Amino acid sequence: MDNLREKIKDKQRIVIKIGSSSLMHDETDRLNLLKIEKLVRTLVDIKNSGKDVILVSSGAIAVGRSAVGFDTKPTELSVKQACAAIGQARLMMVYQKIFAEYNSLAAQVLMTKNTVQNKTNRLNARNTFNELLKLHAIPIVNENDTVSTYEIEQLNTFGDNDRLSAIVSSIIGADLLILLSDIDGLYTDDPNKNPNAKFIDYVDTLDDKTLDMGKSTSKSSVGTGGMAAKLVAAKIATYSGADMVITNGNDIENITRILNGENVGTFFKSNKVSNLDLNTLID
Repeated sequence: MDNLREKIKDKQRIVIKIGSSSLMHDETDRLNLLKIEKLVRTLVDIKNSGKDVILVSSGAIAVGRSAVGFDTKPTELSVKQACAAIGQARLMMVYQKIFAEYNSLAAQVLMTKNTVQNKTNRLNARNTFNELLKLHAIPIVNENDTVSTYEIEQLNTFGDNDRLSAIVSSIIGADLLILLSDIDGLYTDDPNKNPNAKFIDYVDTLDDKTLDMGKSTSKSSVGTGGMAAKLVAAKIATYSGADMVITNGNDIENITRILNGENVGTFFKSNKVSNLDLNTLID
């Protein structure tokens, strides 16, 4: 296990996913700018070290909801899409401003389920990612909630951006996926409800017993992906040949600790499947 952690230092193409709950202040559901600044600085530093890095960022609906003054999550589809349209623009404006302070390029990539289900679209997406990385840009990926009714209607079961980040990892041939969560990693049960839940720091194989540990709920008022979604992401990522780590997004420094080989979060060992049909894992 220690050897596997140590090998993380050699990873060259890294996808990092951050959820809405990790981007917002708990008290106000407004953007935590200090945390975003730390995130951007960390991403740029990874890029400056010679590695490729891609960010999958939630937050569009939450930011839009805050901008228009909604105190609770909207339930009507058209209202969610309107919040996504407002919020995505604002979120990217914040990202672009902070990336520019570090003399770095950010690129927006919005994806739908059709992007990854269609082989031609998937190839086009891969080519776009590769070209952006050649240009030393850092792609910032989100679901295209504004136009895609499927993703936004199925958000609770689609897994928010957890599954999307694993799909991006598969498309671009990443060798590491880091999921920043509102929890330290995988437990035998929900630690918010069961004080006897035990932390699991290493998963060699995703068997049925491990998958059953997932919970379909999230304690956050702005996030939607629970542990079940993250385990589905682990399946996609590890079967595609990437190691994956779930760690607590409240401390952005956890990214650096993981890349330094420290024992942080839950480590999922890659188990690449030959001739993997990605569509069988997406549905």
